[in-house]
Amino acid sequence: MKKKVAILGATGSIGTSALDILRLGKDDFEPVLFSSHRNLDGLLALSKEFPAAALVYSSGEKNFDRENGYLGKKGLLRAIEECGADIVLNGIAGAPGLEPSLAALKAGADLALANKETIVMASPLVFALAEKHGSRVIPVDSEHSAIFNLLEAHGRDKALELLLTASGGPFRTWSEKDLKTIGPQEALNHPTWNMGPKITIDSATLANKGLEVIEAAFLFEVTPDQIKVIIHPQSVVHSMVRLRDGAVYAQLSKPDMRFPIHNALYYPEHRSCSIDLLDFDHLVLEFEKPDDKKFPMLPLAYKAVREGGLYPAVYNAANEVAVNGFLKGKIAFVDIPRIVEYVMNNNWSGKKLSQADFLSERALDHILENDKLARRLAENYILELNG
Repeated sequence: MKKKVAILGATGSIGTSALDILRLGKDDFEPVLFSSHRNLDGLLALSKEFPAAALVYSSGEKNFDRENGYLGKKGLLRAIEECGADIVLNGIAGAPGLEPSLAALKAGADLALANKETIVMASPLVFALAEKHGSRVIPVDSEHSAIFNLLEAHGRDKALELLLTASGGPFRTWSEKDLKTIGPQEALNHPTWNMGPKITIDSATLANKGLEVIEAAFLFEVTPDQIKVIIHPQSVVHSMVRLRDGAVYAQLSKPDMRFPIHNALYYPEHRSCSIDLLDFDHLVLEFEKPDDKKFPMLPLAYKAVREGGLYPAVYNAANEVAVNGFLKGKIAFVDIPRIVEYVMNNNWSGKKLSQADFLSERALDHILENDKLARRLAENYILELNG
C-alpha cells in the first residue's frame, strides 16, 4: 500500500527536493496535499502532475477555482486534518510552521520535520501530542537526520556527545571589521546550500546552527554541554556522534537535501536511493572551531536552551524580525545578534508548563503571545537603532 504524503511548503527549496523523492518513488507514495504560501502558479502546476492531491494557498491573497482547494491559514490547518496523510513533511519556513506541525500530529500523521522552529518554540507540546496521537517526529534537517540515524544504529544510551557540523557560511574567514560592511546580496550567496533567504541569512550569522543546537537538545534529550558545533566548510559530514567508549561515528553524503527527505519519507524502512553517491577519489574534509566572538548568535542559542522556558522561542522570534530588518536594509548584518541579545535580556523566565498544561490550547496561546511580544520588542529596538 502506498504511503499517503502531504508536503507543506511544496514550492520552496525543501518542497521541491521532496517532490523529486515522490517522483523517484511513485510506486511507494501517494501525494494527498500540497501547500504554498505565495507561489500560486507553482501550486497549480503541481495539480497538473498530481491531480488527485488537495491544494492549499495559505496566504489566501488570491482565490483559485478548484474543488479540493483550501485558502488561508485556517484552510491549511483544516486541509491537514482532512487529507488523511500518513506522513506530513513540513517545509514551511519560520514560526508560521508551528501550528501546521501541531495539526499534523493531532491528525495522527507522522511528522517529517524540516521546520526547526516547531521544536524550538514548543517542544513539550509537540512531543506530548505525538505520544497522545501515536505519531512520530522524524527530523529532516541534514544534521538532525544524521544524528537520528546514528543514534538508531548505535543506541541513544551509548551516546556521550553530539557533534553538529556547520558550513560556517560565506563570512567565516572575514574580519570583525569587514562583517560590518556586509549587505543582503552578499549574505544571500551561500557557498554550499541552495536555500530560502531567511535560512541563508541564518547560516551566515550561525543562527541556523544555534537553532539546531536548541532543537538537538530537545529532540535527543541531551544537555547543551553534550552538543558541540564544528565548522566543516564542505558540508559532506552532516553530523557525528561520540559514544561513551570515545569512538566517533559520522554520516557522510553529498550536500543534497533529498537524502534526509528520502530517509524521513521511507522511515522506518531503509530503501535504496538513486541520488548521486559520494565520490571519495578527490575528497578533502576540513574542520575548525566556530568563532563565538564574530558570530555571537551561537553562544546566544546556548544561553537560550540553558535558560529554558520561553527563551528558545524568544531567540527565534527576535532573530526572525532582525533578519527581516536586515533583508530590507534597515539594519546592518552585525546588528542581528545585537537585537536578539537585547530582546533576550528582558525577563523571559516564563511559566514552566507541565505535560498536562502543554496539552491545553492555553499553552499554545501563551507561546504565541510571548512570540508576538518578543517581535514587538525587536521591532522597537530596530526603530531605536535607526533613531
